[in-house]
Amino acid sequence: MKKTFILIPLLLLLVSTAAAQENVTVAEPEFIGEVLVVDENGSAELLEKQTVLVQTRMGAGVYLAGIGKAKTKILLDGAAAPTRLKSGDRFRFIIKAVDNKTDPMAIISIFSLKATKKNRSAEISSVSTFGSVKSNKLQYLPFTAAKHGESSYLITLKEQPAGEYGITVRNPNHEDEKQMIVSSFAIE
Repeated sequence: MKKTFILIPLLLLLVSTAAAQENVTVAEPEFIGEVLVVDENGSAELLEKQTVLVQTRMGAGVYLAGIGKAKTKILLDGAAAPTRLKSGDRFRFIIKAVDNKTDPMAIISIFSLKATKKNRSAEISSVSTFGSVKSNKLQYLPFTAAKHGESSYLITLKEQPAGEYGITVRNPNHEDEKQMIVSSFAIE
């Protein structure tokens, strides 16, 4: 009988220790919209944030013949994000929002950026003179999310393809946000 009482607490301790190793114990970022990347050892790094430039360009045909297409892109300075992650490594993101009551798919976007020698960009919409409008052309990375702390989400990517990426966090309480802030990282 005494052996049973000793074994049960020991088993509970082992199970809770294994579960604790799975949990992330990193504190939430300080400000809304900030993103931490956490590696499997629990080390955390704040991702670079930039206010993006929104640029709309029209093809030469629009100027010459009134026929063509206009594209709107977001631009980030620099050819590469300073935070470089390895594909296949186990890492997660902690993203602070206004609260963690909203479905994270509605407010968090993780999307691909095209890198050039000078900057990184993503096309957000295009419109042709014949009325064809294509908006939200971003290529998104799928993720799973769990609540973390009082107002953050713990994000795990479902896929880790190589490339440059951006993360945005929208505030569901504001209908007209004035600036787009993008946190960036890369997977090699």
